[in-house]
Amino acid sequence: MSHKGLYWFTNDLRVQHNPLLHTLAEQCEQASFVYVFDPRWIDKRNFNQRYLGIHRLRLLIESLIDLQQNLALQGHQLHIIEGPAEQVIASLCNAMHIDSLYVAHQIGLYEQEAVAKVAHLLNSTTIEQSHSYTLFSPEQLEQAQALPFASPPSFSKFRRIIEKQAIEPRIFPIASPLSAIDSVSLPHTIETITPSALWQQCLLNFFPSSRGFDISQPFNIQGAELLEHNGSCDLQGGETAANVHICRYFESKSASTYKETRNALQGKDSSTLFSPYLSMGNVAASDIYQRLKNYEACYGENESTYWIYFELLWREYFQWLAINIKSQLFRFKGLSKKGPLTSYFPERFKKWCAGNTPYPLVNACMHQLNTTGFMSNRGRQIVASCLVNELGIDWRYGAAYFQEMLIDYDTASNWGNWQYIAGVGVDPRGGRHFDIAKQTRIFDPDNAFINKWQGQYEQAALDSIDAADWPIA
Repeated sequence: MSHKGLYWFTNDLRVQHNPLLHTLAEQCEQASFVYVFDPRWIDKRNFNQRYLGIHRLRLLIESLIDLQQNLALQGHQLHIIEGPAEQVIASLCNAMHIDSLYVAHQIGLYEQEAVAKVAHLLNSTTIEQSHSYTLFSPEQLEQAQALPFASPPSFSKFRRIIEKQAIEPRIFPIASPLSAIDSVSLPHTIETITPSALWQQCLLNFFPSSRGFDISQPFNIQGAELLEHNGSCDLQGGETAANVHICRYFESKSASTYKETRNALQGKDSSTLFSPYLSMGNVAASDIYQRLKNYEACYGENESTYWIYFELLWREYFQWLAINIKSQLFRFKGLSKKGPLTSYFPERFKKWCAGNTPYPLVNACMHQLNTTGFMSNRGRQIVASCLVNELGIDWRYGAAYFQEMLIDYDTASNWGNWQYIAGVGVDPRGGRHFDIAKQTRIFDPDNAFINKWQGQYEQAALDSIDAADWPIA
């Protein structure tokens, strides 16, 4: 009897450089490929924010369309199913008598729990997993004594271990011979949905009156013109677009000046813009590393090319930190013995989200985020510091808002970076407090960014009531 597999796509929406797909191709004669969209992702739950916002939803839909096309080239279909993943996947495996379920190792705690629930519900299906989201395998880090994190090290210590022992990221097979595998249809009782229908259905959740969107217009992967009217970032999602963008970036030689531009608040090539593709799993981190090494072989190494690798290491550090500290990543006091001296001020938080604070630079950054789903790394640090230090608000509300709004949301990097700002992370120096006036003088001396994103403050006071709940005139 032939070995039958089910591939469950999660944060690995690509065909190339996918080690788990390669394993499936080696082990199976028959296979099906599914992606599960959980409707709870677009409900306001965590700190009254969605897990998945409109900007990242667009990139997800584009990634699914592209993945469908790339699988079709090898004779397979991507089935998109709505529902709680733990129920959908377990039901499929048991009903189809699947021999092996293939799913990438998950970084987030809730995603890990979903896989564990699936495993508990399976009858006779075994689970095959791979760390396809990280540069290194746990075995590499354990051998280098960088894991396990009995006591989480600082990033600097983690980086020194990696660089001192010259640990090389894994090289994944470029392609997987999926065309040699027979495609298996899902049971007729299973309802699937097209990416276009999913997009239009989700829009009704975001905009019940359909205001601002023509939901009758079919979704078109060919270009971002369809969404231009709602101000969404024009970065196109999917593995194909990721490869085009990465090739263009390195061909532009922007990598040689990256360290000088990385703190800019705006500019087409000031950032690599690799992060949205990494977060969706459209590209493997190790693939970007290999392309960086090829670039250095052609054009030479310098501080800027090293800094791209340096930031890949930052991302790597947060992934393994998240895996090791589990629920502490989301706790108010994080890894600290006591929490920061902050609270929750609904009015202040609402104004911070809307970009209506007394700080023009913060407002401009928030307007940029709300309009495009993207913000520079420097901007993220400034607005986070403002929320915690100037407005005195619980850092988790800011992290949850970023979770909904960012097109490149990554569980580990997002919540880990917010812990750093709030002073409840691993950093021995405590939190970060940015002087907003100084940051404005350095990074927007001519107010070009503030003017572009209309950051000027309009209201007279941040609070409408005082500590005794009396209205402020």
